[in-house]
Amino acid sequence: MDQDSATKFDSSRAGDYERQSRIALAGYDACHELSACMLSAALGQQRRAARVLVVGAGGTAGELVAAARLEPQWSFVALDPSAPMLDLARAHLNKSGLSDRVETVLGVIGDLDNAPSFDAAIMIGVLHHLPGDAAKQDLLAQIATRLKPGAPFVLAGNCRTYGSHPLLLAAWAARWRMSGGAGEEETQAKMGTILQGVEPPASEEVVFSLLTEAGFKEPIRFFESLFWGAWLARRVETTNQQPTGSKEG
Repeated sequence: MDQDSATKFDSSRAGDYERQSRIALAGYDACHELSACMLSAALGQQRRAARVLVVGAGGTAGELVAAARLEPQWSFVALDPSAPMLDLARAHLNKSGLSDRVETVLGVIGDLDNAPSFDAAIMIGVLHHLPGDAAKQDLLAQIATRLKPGAPFVLAGNCRTYGSHPLLLAAWAARWRMSGGAGEEETQAKMGTILQGVEPPASEEVVFSLLTEAGFKEPIRFFESLFWGAWLARRVETTNQQPTGSKEG
C-alpha cells in the first residue's frame, strides 16, 4: 500500500476493520494461517531465525500472529503507511505477547534499505488498493529487491474484475446480509465503501505476469474465496540486476 491508498484507512475505518474484514473475506483466518504454513513449508530447514518482511501489516496482525506462533525463531519487520491501522496491529501484537519479535514501521517500502536482507515476505490485502498494473508491479519489484535469492513470498488479495463477475458480486453482498444482519440498503452502502478506489488485477494470469516481471517465479495458488486468491512464489535466484519495474538504485 502506498501513502495515497493509506488515506482510505483512517481512524473510523480502522475501528471497524476487524469485524468487517472477516465478513468481506470468507475464510479470513484460514487465509492468514495457511500463509504462515506455506512460508514455513517453503523455508523448510532454513526457517530457524528467519527474518520476515510483512507489507501492509496494519489491522488485525493476523498474518504476524499466525506466523510468530508457528515459528518461534522468526523475527518480523511489519510495515504500513496508515497510523491508525498500524496502531491496531500493535494492540493485537501486545495482546498476543509477540511485540518483542516484531519491528513495526510507519511508512512505505521505499523507506526500508533495499538490500536483500529478508528470508521471506508476506503481503495480504494490499495489491488491489493500488491503481493500475504499473504501480502494482513496482511494489512487487521493490519487495523482490529486499528478498534473498530463492526466498518465498506470500501474496494475497482480490484478483478478479468485480463488474465482470456479477454472480460472485451478488454472493458477496449476500454474505454481508448473512453475517452483518444488514438490510439491502445498508448492504449496498457497505459494498460501495469496500469497492471505493479498489482496482484488483483482472485475473490470476495477470497476477502471475506481475510477479514474473517483478522478479518472482513458480507462483502456486493455495487459497481462494470469491474474488480473493492467495499464492506463494519465490524470488529468482540471481540478484545481479534489478527486477523490471523497480525504482530502487
